[in-house]
Amino acid sequence: QDFKGLQALCLSQGLLFEDVTFPAHISSIGPTLLLEEKLQQIQWKRPKEIHRNPCLIMDGVSRFDIMQGEIGDCWMLAALGSLTLQKQFLENVLPKDQGFQDDYAGIFHFRFWQYGEWVDVVIDDRLPFLNGRYLSVHPRTSNEFWPSLLEKAYAKLRGSYQNLNGGYLSDALVDLTGGVQVQFSLKDPPPDLEEILKAADKSRCLMGCSTPGQSRRNIELRNGIVQGHAYTVTGAVKIPYKNGWKHIIRIWNPWGYGEWKGPWSDDSPQWDRVDPEYREALLRNKDDGEFW
Repeated sequence: QDFKGLQALCLSQGLLFEDVTFPAHISSIGPTLLLEEKLQQIQWKRPKEIHRNPCLIMDGVSRFDIMQGEIGDCWMLAALGSLTLQKQFLENVLPKDQGFQDDYAGIFHFRFWQYGEWVDVVIDDRLPFLNGRYLSVHPRTSNEFWPSLLEKAYAKLRGSYQNLNGGYLSDALVDLTGGVQVQFSLKDPPPDLEEILKAADKSRCLMGCSTPGQSRRNIELRNGIVQGHAYTVTGAVKIPYKNGWKHIIRIWNPWGYGEWKGPWSDDSPQWDRVDPEYREALLRNKDDGEFW
């Protein structure tokens, strides 16, 4: 589908685009994502029906814009959170020639890397809702729609929203960058893993990590970590602590809330022993899903 051609056609006819290849229909959700009765209750709404002043992007793109919805696509959202840290990659995926102001015709497009080339995926902006709530990822700011629309385009690429329900973080990182991925098992990590992470952070690699367990059950352990869940690695630093140095790693939860409660967490006593200059630069004490 040619984005520019379809947009021009809709504008000339005064119509909002309706994508017949990924319709506002149960087939785009998938037959087993929800119980049959819930599938029948899904409503599709355009951003202009949800908010009187919708925007594609408000004040730039950030991982904190993203809050995971009912679909278990933390693996894709964790990769997306990482992508927001690297603006030079982001523009490949999220073209700038679209929005809700000029030339709005209910049509958007996003790009993903598939089998050696960038593929342009066109969608209409009808989003699925269940009982008045987003079925899919929802934005922290009520009138910012890039996360929901990008997720819809990825669902179309994969065949349905159901096909996003469980997957591999490494696959999503490749689809969003065209890069090469490397994995390390924490059961048997390389001895210099902390230095590798620090070097990767410095050279602007995209990074994520995941926990073992059943992704469908979302069991949150007492320490705040969720089993069978994917996270974004958003920083790796070495700081002076007590009489030596300490490697700490910053991680973000695509739920947009829910954090680690152990050492180096937001309220942990370790931060009291850190030079105020480092503490002020590194610690954000908020329930935003991000923690050291």
